[in-house]
Amino acid sequence: MSTLDAKTRGRTAPGRLRALDAWLCRFERELLTRVDGAWARAVFVDVGFGEHPWTTLESAEAFRALQPELTVIGVELEEARALAAQAHAGPRTHFRQGGFELPLSEDEPVRLVRAMNLLRQGPVERVSEVHRALGRFLLPSGLLVEGSSDPEGSVLTAHLLRRTSADPEAPPAREALLFHTDFRNGFAPLLFRDWLPRDLRRRVRPGEAMHHFFQEWTDAWRQSREAGHTSPADAFRESVTRLGARVGGVSNEPWLLDSGYLVWRPEGGVSP
Repeated sequence: MSTLDAKTRGRTAPGRLRALDAWLCRFERELLTRVDGAWARAVFVDVGFGEHPWTTLESAEAFRALQPELTVIGVELEEARALAAQAHAGPRTHFRQGGFELPLSEDEPVRLVRAMNLLRQGPVERVSEVHRALGRFLLPSGLLVEGSSDPEGSVLTAHLLRRTSADPEAPPAREALLFHTDFRNGFAPLLFRDWLPRDLRRRVRPGEAMHHFFQEWTDAWRQSREAGHTSPADAFRESVTRLGARVGGVSNEPWLLDSGYLVWRPEGGVSP
């Protein structure tokens, strides 16, 4: 265990990250299917799959619908969990013990790393170090997804971090924030606040970019409801449309709005 790692409860549930898989399949299709040069060997790494590798296996199924030869590597800090997951291993599905210093070889370049629900505790100062460690094996333009969801996966937020430098020691760029809800718990913008990535949760305070973002979104949501958009899905769709007129970098792609997703790509990236 490195100094970056910390034990987690490791509890997850089938379907918890299906919405994230769906977004990746739609908007990162090229990343998942690219096979030229080193990309032919490039793998997907799921970090911290927990007591049972449900989410790793679900992602493997979803991504292989696009790229049947994709190699998937599940990584888990607890040795017993990693050993138990071997029952689900296959020719292109592997499970290894390890942490944020990924147990990969130099012959295993990475196209996508996912690390969900691993950084909710511990000092916020270690987040940038974890991002740097997880991004080390990424190919240029490879993606790191790091964030949190509630236990059922009905509310989710995640950093989208892109490797933009040829230097493996350079941290991945903080490209965007992804929000998703399935409306199981209704909808209001502050529903997402407690599920923000670890380094942003305390940034929802006056003077901070995250506070301004949520303030604008909440105002847009209230105006949407006053205009008669009262159902959770309708209020979400209308509020995001209104938010896009107030805040730069908000996507208004119809599939996103209709499916409960918001993607925010502020100019210059998401401030830590």
